Amino acid sequence: MSAPKVALFVTCLVDLFRPTVGFAALALLERAGYAVEVPLAQTCCGQPAYNSGDRATAKRIARQVIDLLAAYDYVVVPSGSCAGMIVRHYPDLFADEPATRVRAEALAARTFELVSFLVDVAGMEETGARLSARVTYHDSCSGLRELGIRRQPRALLARIDGLTLVEMREPDVCCGFGGTFCVKYPEISARMADDKAADIESTGADLVLAGDLGCLLNIAGRLARRGSRVAVRHVAEVLAGRLDAPPIGQPREAG
Repeated sequence: MSAPKVALFVTCLVDLFRPTVGFAALALLERAGYAVEVPLAQTCCGQPAYNSGDRATAKRIARQVIDLLAAYDYVVVPSGSCAGMIVRHYPDLFADEPATRVRAEALAARTFELVSFLVDVAGMEETGARLSARVTYHDSCSGLRELGIRRQPRALLARIDGLTLVEMREPDVCCGFGGTFCVKYPEISARMADDKAADIESTGADLVLAGDLGCLLNIAGRLARRGSRVAVRHVAEVLAGRLDAPPIGQPREAG
């Protein structure tokens, strides 16, 4: 019997700013025994347009994504926000188009955020990674509130040799990114990011992890402005043991 066919939906931010997250996700899925493809025609999930109230553009993009991913057994996304867009919002976008809504619901049922897929579908209990570090974890708003992702990353991180997980006081409080929120309300966003950075630093962690690159870029920028020593990485990089790239927000050394 052939392995289920999995599409890796890379996301715009991973593609443009942190391709190493995509490679880490691919390694984890293959380690779990899946045949993985990265559809070359994939584009944005449509979330920026949706969040800005441009439903027409969001629907046009969603149709493309639904068509592109129709042939796969599973769709896996290294981002709670993009996975949440497909799972929670695609069906509602087509409430007035019954036939397309059925297809959107079918895609939603096959779509998972990366770490929740590894734990809840693949049954992965450990990844074989090792890391001697004190780590804290930020629960992104979309992953936590739209998809219920909280225990899954912690379950895998707890099995990494040498890793000590220390919780923030408020790991589930927003970092202030929120997609277009940080552009529309920069002063509020900056204050939220400062509060999050202070919470991270209070743990004494060497490293902060999350499953959404938008949150991580925002957190990394704020920590850098504060002169913090805390490094920032996507959880997939740690779980896959792919730490060759510098932490998020730190330039790669020349040479």
